[in-house]
Formats: sequence, C-alpha cells, structure tokens
Amino acid sequence: MQPPGRSGPDKKSGAHVAPGQRQLRVGERIRHILSDIMRRGGLRDPALQNTGLITVTAVDIGPDLQHAAVFVMPLGGDNSDGIVEALNRASGYFRSEMARELDLRYTPKLSFKIDRSFDEAAHIDKLLGRYEIRKDVDKQDDNDGDLDSADND
Repeated sequence: MQPPGRSGPDKKSGAHVAPGQRQLRVGERIRHILSDIMRRGGLRDPALQNTGLITVTAVDIGPDLQHAAVFVMPLGGDNSDGIVEALNRASGYFRSEMARELDLRYTPKLSFKIDRSFDEAAHIDKLLGRYEIRKDVDKQDDNDGDLDSADND
C-alpha cells in the first residue's frame, strides 16, 4: 500500500512519480464530495449508519483519473475493517452521487482503505521518545552547536 498523495512507479524507469497538479486537484475535490455525502448520511447499510463519524483523510487518484484509493479513518478507529468493507460495498452509491457533482468524463472507481498514517506517526513518535534515540539526537544537536560556533570565528 502506498501512502496518500503518491502515484505508483513509472513504468519505464521504475522510479516513483509524484502526482500531477490535476491529480491532486481532482483528488481533493473527491475528498470534499465524499465527506459531504457521508455527513448527509442516509445509507441503507447498518454498518454505515454513522458515516458522519468517518473522516476521509486523503484520496489518491491514478494518472488516468479512473481509479481512486480513498483513505478513511473512523472516529476512534473502532471496527475500521468492518467499516471499510461496508464502504467498499457502497462504492457504487458513492460513485453515482459523486458523478452529479464531479465534472469529469468518467467518474473514478473507488476503493476504500484504512489510513494507517496516524498509526505510523504514533509509532515514530514512540521511537523518538525512547531514551537511546533521544540520547543520540541530543548528542547530534550538541555537535551541531559546536560547528555553528566554529563558523563564527
């Protein structure tokens, strides 16, 4: 799984290609539309009765603008797998609602995924808080200060 905001590897060189301006703009527009649809609610699936408590954190859309990965996070992270399954079952409904507001030739196919960036950020924060890491970072900061004072001489 790729993090939000990243396009896949370039087919020729294999290097990762940053998304274009249009991809970013369309992805952000889809994020706003989906957030509005979820806030309105009215979905029949019992697992999606509280869609107002689901945050659409990012939309990663392909270069052809026909496929979009929608990263979501339920409030509190409870039952996230069940909610993602229900959102994927309702992707046709979201797609048809989006088509009314989105001015594209093709409405992108949606695949909902849990946004793990919050978990990864918490893990990195926990690692940086460990004594061994803090000690190394503090030592590096002290060395950087010595270099700054040497430049002033």
